[in-house]
Amino acid sequence: MHPATPPTANAPAARSHRTLHRRGLLRITAAMVALPLVLGATACGGDDEASTDPNAKVELSIFWWGGEARAKLTEEALALYTAKHPNVTFKKTWQANQGYFDKLATLTAGGDAPDIFQIDDNYLTEYASRSTTLDLTKHKDDGKLDVSKFPESLWQYGVVDGKLAGVAFGENTQGLVYNKSLLQKHSLPEPTTGMTWEAFIAWAANASKVTKVPGTMDPSADYKALWVWLRQQGKDLYKGKELGFTADDLTKWFELWKGARDQGATPTPDVIHEGNATDITKQLVVTGKAGTSFVWANQMPELKKNTKDELGVIAYPGDPSAQWARASMYFSVFGKTKKADVAVDVINFLANDPEAGKILGTDRGLPSNLDVRKTVSDSVTDPAMKQSIQVENELGAKFGPSPQVPLKGHSKVRSELIKFAEEVQYGRQTPAQAAAAYYEAAKAAIA
Repeated sequence: MHPATPPTANAPAARSHRTLHRRGLLRITAAMVALPLVLGATACGGDDEASTDPNAKVELSIFWWGGEARAKLTEEALALYTAKHPNVTFKKTWQANQGYFDKLATLTAGGDAPDIFQIDDNYLTEYASRSTTLDLTKHKDDGKLDVSKFPESLWQYGVVDGKLAGVAFGENTQGLVYNKSLLQKHSLPEPTTGMTWEAFIAWAANASKVTKVPGTMDPSADYKALWVWLRQQGKDLYKGKELGFTADDLTKWFELWKGARDQGATPTPDVIHEGNATDITKQLVVTGKAGTSFVWANQMPELKKNTKDELGVIAYPGDPSAQWARASMYFSVFGKTKKADVAVDVINFLANDPEAGKILGTDRGLPSNLDVRKTVSDSVTDPAMKQSIQVENELGAKFGPSPQVPLKGHSKVRSELIKFAEEVQYGRQTPAQAAAAYYEAAKAAIA
């Protein structure tokens, strides 16, 4: 019979053995749990961009707003990319403008953001400030994102706080559209680019008397008209993180248009209110309730669809160098995507490839790449679009530098302008009262 082993002699060794055994089991278990996750990540295709295989399968998600026509064109251009890069496929989602940014906010907040998404200057600063958009500067600098054929002021209109937050997909600028048929019928001269605001209002007042149709829409509630006018005064809509104008500036703007109404150059307040709607079919120049409307130049084809009259388009009154090459919209890359290089290559392709440019056409505005723009322009047959392109190209030679991208709260700044301009239009407040109230409301909107 062997003597009993003293418990104190080998107990630590036994415990150490059991501990090592348990640790080994935990490592094995952890490895078994991790294995399906690794396999799952590989199966998803392209989630891990650490792969150096240029032919690894990648699925990119892309989200935009627009109608069925835009969807068809965009899907065709993406299919062309896949034809040239068979390993890259797309999960495509689109919807109408209404509710688009609510959906985008939900997707980006919930961790299900698309790799590439369409955005405009109302929201670019807000998304960039949260790093929801990828800074594309290094991709521009290393040539993977080529903006060398863009007008400089156009690509710079995607820079927020020194970071390139979006790539301009379509150039646009402000356009004063007038009813050419109405003027010709009454042997009246057409308005011209470069005429002062005062001269334009005098022209509109005379047109009202002769044609019995108000000469011009009252744009005092229109932020883009105010913006151009401010730049002509050496001011701006925004400066840094603040407003770029004063209450006194607003008083002068409201007084200018009170004077126009007093001269009979504009319609009555109720009709002006109709024209303040963004719906293109309600612009007074096509409803026959005013001789001119203040719009975006690329809206000419849609305006033409809503009237039988011939339309003309020029720059807004005043110095045309206050206008700039505005991005009608952008494509941005999600800041946390793991497929950044591929996403950037897709955007570069859509912006610069001649075949893609022909497919996309002018649906989002004039192509940003000037070489692609010429190719597309030469193939356009729609007279209204040809006119829009011609005017934009003519104005492009006169464009000044682009302003900074609007601050977060820009949508509220716009809606508050309509509210207080209408207070003056209806005579409920003086220009000075409404200007002071609007200034405070605009400051609060961007705070």
